[in-house]
Amino acid sequence: MELQHLRAFREVARELSFTRAAHNLHYSQPAVTAQIKGLEEDMGASLFQRRGNRSVELTPAGARLRPLAERILELVETAQDEIADPAPSAAARRTAPPAGVTGRFASDHLVGRGGRA
Repeated sequence: MELQHLRAFREVARELSFTRAAHNLHYSQPAVTAQIKGLEEDMGASLFQRRGNRSVELTPAGARLRPLAERILELVETAQDEIADPAPSAAARRTAPPAGVTGRFASDHLVGRGGRA
């Protein structure tokens, strides 16, 4: 399962349209269709019921996947935000030796005098 497939799924599920989802994602409609087909193969289930007027509806499997996909993508976005934050965390500041401190002195700084845990 690829994240891009889940992103395409989320957008099609929101719009209930491959065409509008493709527009929102700045992809071609065939690219979104291919991503959904790939996800359906990975899941072993059809996720959308295609209707005649270019719209779709979620199948029962798609309805079960939707909240899970939302949570997965939310966690990925949170992780990206956390990692991209340029400010070091308090834990990192406590465990990192001061700049320029190396060797035995670094271990003294990390675990206290004597360099032993």
